[in-house]
Amino acid sequence: MKIELEIPDSVSQAIADAVVARLRPLLAPSKREGEDAILTPDQLAGYLSIKKQRVYEAVSLKTIPYFKVGKSLRFRRSAIDKWIESQSIPVASTRAWPLGISK
Repeated sequence: MKIELEIPDSVSQAIADAVVARLRPLLAPSKREGEDAILTPDQLAGYLSIKKQRVYEAVSLKTIPYFKVGKSLRFRRSAIDKWIESQSIPVASTRAWPLGISK
């Protein structure tokens, strides 16, 4: 016995939308891959646009947040972002122009 069923396009689209809505949270990138990723020294050097040696110098001086997994250095991206904010130098004045140059 063969049964054929015709489903209107609007119904099949509604089903597809419901499936996508349920799967989206499962397919979304995890927090680890985005904001709170764990970075290696190479990845951190790329993220900060510096040489890897500078990363090791900062770790040696304990001026950058890091942790170790065994003997391997790792950096939490969220901690690095907070560290970057703490390193920012505030603007002295919106009216002051460097070197006495006026608008």
